[in-house]
Amino acid sequence: MAKKQKTESPGEELREEATTEEAVEAEVAETETVEAESVSDEREEKIKALEEELAAQKEKYMRLAAEYDNYRKRTASEKLSLYDDATAKAVSELLPVADSVRMALENLKDAEPEIVKGVELIKGQLGSSFEKLKIESYGAVGDTFDPNVHNAISMVDSEELQSNQIAAVFQTGYKIGDKIIRHAMVQVVN
Repeated sequence: MAKKQKTESPGEELREEATTEEAVEAEVAETETVEAESVSDEREEKIKALEEELAAQKEKYMRLAAEYDNYRKRTASEKLSLYDDATAKAVSELLPVADSVRMALENLKDAEPEIVKGVELIKGQLGSSFEKLKIESYGAVGDTFDPNVHNAISMVDSEELQSNQIAAVFQTGYKIGDKIIRHAMVQVVN
């Protein structure tokens, strides 16, 4: 048998080597294809993971931006409220003076005109000061009674006014914005 192997021609050896090389090349090509598909799959997985991470970071950023916006609005509201509270506290100390001036004007009908004029000037100055501070008075005869802003002291029957209207004001009410500084004390029609 050894002789048979030696008797093979060199062309046959080349053909066997070419066939072997082709087989190796085919195997290498197949391996490269599998590796390329594997690499492609890995890239797609990485891209998908990065997209998910980006979406999570974007969501986190949007939540943080919303929290900051809420914080900014809340602090602005608190600052305004703090100003209103401080103004209300200071004005509440001046309200008895405003009441005294109002009562003085009601009782000075027979007084000298200079005295009446002086008290009216004081009332005007108090009114302009309250206006600058955005303090509003409320509770006038004929207004509709609102238990949220008025204190009803008594009830009365009246032919001139309708039911649930204010017949008399004993103490004027004051507010700054929606904050009540002092409730109005009133008499209400039955």
